[in-house]
Amino acid sequence: MKNLDQRNQIIEYSLKLNSTNLSPLRSGNISLRGIEDDIEGYLITPSGKKYETLKPEDIVFMGLNEDEKSHPTNKPSSEWRFHRDIYTNKKEANAIVHAHSPHAAAVSSHGKTIPPFHYMIALAGGDDIKCAEYATFGTEQLSKNVIKALENRSACLMSNHGQVAFGKNLEDAFELAQEIENICHQYTIALKLGQPKILSFEEMKKVLDKAKNYKKG
Repeated sequence: MKNLDQRNQIIEYSLKLNSTNLSPLRSGNISLRGIEDDIEGYLITPSGKKYETLKPEDIVFMGLNEDEKSHPTNKPSSEWRFHRDIYTNKKEANAIVHAHSPHAAAVSSHGKTIPPFHYMIALAGGDDIKCAEYATFGTEQLSKNVIKALENRSACLMSNHGQVAFGKNLEDAFELAQEIENICHQYTIALKLGQPKILSFEEMKKVLDKAKNYKKG
């Protein structure tokens, strides 16, 4: 089977979506950039299947230049469009994790950008975390909104939906998604106490410079 290692890795991290409570049951989706038959594209989780039932042959390959295609047994995730568009627009993206994580989904329901109440905001690449405007799941408009919110960033919230994060590999993308969920959790707690202190633009600029060398292992 083509790309067997990548298919198994997608299954491994799909199961982690459930085991870490980052995304329950069938929600969320995962993809990896790949090549099949000399076609540039990505491997993505199928639509509507519980992660615990996934097999390597269930993972769907799609080319970067194609819309949804037929598959012997499965359709690609309904969110294939923004996965494709992220890979097209973000050359540094090799893996994508989309999750309906509880705190990210809760914060996203307010449709607001998360300000720099904590310096770890910088892990997403900017001095705040944007929230993509709402659009029906799986639509071209949602994909456009996500790409806009990801400008100069590697993660964003999706209004009334959840979050999406990308990285150089699946480990990095998944870890970033966990960080976003944790930041959202902290933000909801902070708001219960009132309006949190917001770090200055100048301070966040310093933090962003330091964050470039944050991960070493």
